[in-house]
Amino acid sequence: MQIRQGRDLVTATYAYVGPNVPDPVKRYAGNNLACTNCHLQAGTKKFGLPLFGLFGQFPQYSARSGGDISIEDRINSCMTRSMNGRAMPDDAPEMRAIVAYIKFLSTGVPGREQLPGMGTGKMPELSRAADPQRGKVIYARVCLGCHNADGSGIRNGLPQGAMGYAVPPLWGADSFNDGAGMARLTTIANFVHFNMPHGVDYLNSRLTPQQSWDVAAFIVSQPRPNRAGLDKDFPDLLAKPVDAPFGPYADGFSAAQHKYGPFAPIRAAIEKLRRARRQ
Repeated sequence: MQIRQGRDLVTATYAYVGPNVPDPVKRYAGNNLACTNCHLQAGTKKFGLPLFGLFGQFPQYSARSGGDISIEDRINSCMTRSMNGRAMPDDAPEMRAIVAYIKFLSTGVPGREQLPGMGTGKMPELSRAADPQRGKVIYARVCLGCHNADGSGIRNGLPQGAMGYAVPPLWGADSFNDGAGMARLTTIANFVHFNMPHGVDYLNSRLTPQQSWDVAAFIVSQPRPNRAGLDKDFPDLLAKPVDAPFGPYADGFSAAQHKYGPFAPIRAAIEKLRRARRQ
């Protein structure tokens, strides 16, 4: 029963902990997205940010926090960033159900074994900056029909209801905030390449890597909720992802280059700083 509840929370998050549910105590999510909007097919799709095999990976070190985190901490990172909401208590029934579902999806996976298909995949990077203007053209041709010209997606019901989206918004007030993983170019570009448009998988991509990088640049260039305190993320700046779209940075490159690339010069500079620190 708890596992089934956890799956329901992943597939219809807005209906149980969304901002419009009747009980204000349960309004943990700040938008009407569902976990499955990012963790595709209820967290079971390869390179669709799957949840399978994750349970045994925790506790683990988090460069973002600068310390070890539990699986509950990781779920709350999604709740406060991707869902633009607030943390759930570790003992909340909803938290226990989501953990139970992830544990179920990890059945038979020994220890910290990394299963194939985790994350969003990895396509070749560009030697140039990803271009939002090129991406706008691709968005209009490939994405607009489902996500709308203003990125607002398609609601399942009226805005004041707790019925979520048939197609999620990609930017705007009801989307993920700028501290979410999807606000990073590398994450969303690979996600798009291996999963979008709907029906695509890692064996049958439709967009080229160049198109994926550019359309992702267009999406991350759009307005979305701001998360306070992002300057406190990644206390070790040399462990900060090269595509983190917010400062401070240790490497001297601009915020624009961190947001859109190219990333190879940034990596080279960071590696040089790491070698100097080890000496």
